Amino acid sequence: MRVSTFIGGVVASLVMLQPSIAQTYPAKPIRLVVPYQAGQGTDVAARLVAEHLGKTLGQPFVVDNRAGAGGNIGAAEVARAAPDGYTLLMGTNGTHVLNKFLYASMPFDPEKDFEPIGLVSTFPMVVIANPAAPYAGIGDLLAAAKAKPGSVDVALPSTTARLVLELLQEKGKASLQSVPYKGSGTSMTDIIGGQVSVGIDTASAVRSFVSSGKLKVLGVTSLQQSSLLPQAQTVTSQGLDDFQVIAWNGLYAPRGTPPAILQRLSTELGKLLAQPDVRQRLLELGHEPSNGLPEELKTFAASERVKWGPLVKNAGLKVD
Repeated sequence: MRVSTFIGGVVASLVMLQPSIAQTYPAKPIRLVVPYQAGQGTDVAARLVAEHLGKTLGQPFVVDNRAGAGGNIGAAEVARAAPDGYTLLMGTNGTHVLNKFLYASMPFDPEKDFEPIGLVSTFPMVVIANPAAPYAGIGDLLAAAKAKPGSVDVALPSTTARLVLELLQEKGKASLQSVPYKGSGTSMTDIIGGQVSVGIDTASAVRSFVSSGKLKVLGVTSLQQSSLLPQAQTVTSQGLDDFQVIAWNGLYAPRGTPPAILQRLSTELGKLLAQPDVRQRLLELGHEPSNGLPEELKTFAASERVKWGPLVKNAGLKVD
């Protein structure tokens, strides 16, 4: 009886402590780990969020770039950090979906080692082509590939681009020839120069080239038309039902972070992402702003793992 009474008292004390934790948090600077290089898409979005949350919460958010192993190095560091709300992660579809299937071993569990704070932004991939290429859309591209399998070269600067290609081949019943690149800069140069006629990249990477007429869009991989490329048709609208490949950024904390702190961070993130000027700035950076809900992030990441696991396995994609 005494033991149960003691345990009950401890639990009650912890419950009562939660509001006070939220009121005093944060009491020192917060470290926001970005598991990619400075200047990359996730990094610029993270710095915008860090700047504004720092002002709102009254403590600076210090962005710490920990690049390597497709984001695994930085994510693993946060997974091992103290769950006190002072070390956070800007996770992505790489760290929390794809890497689980691409790497033979993982230094963290994307489902069990993190607490979702909120989905920050999403951005679709885009199938683009040299303006002189004889394709007006996805239908023309697939028809050419079916007529002569393997004859259509497609520049791929990332793993996500490769996944778009695999899904195009699977849903379109066509064979396209992949041409891997180390990054967007070289692939864009070759597509514009005509060395490769077709490519796949992020909306943020291709927008300026599309607006200047150096590239044309064959299809966008979001289910709805994207405000990043409002005139571009979706792949789904061109006959490939439910074709969706979305890259994204989400804010995470280590597993075990007090619920009151998670709620405070999620609430402030939601307020931030509701501000018109912040939303506009994210769009300018090539990101579709989300609403910051933790449950949305958790559910979306889980559904993406279910979707991409079998495709990655069937395609035989591996990093190590």
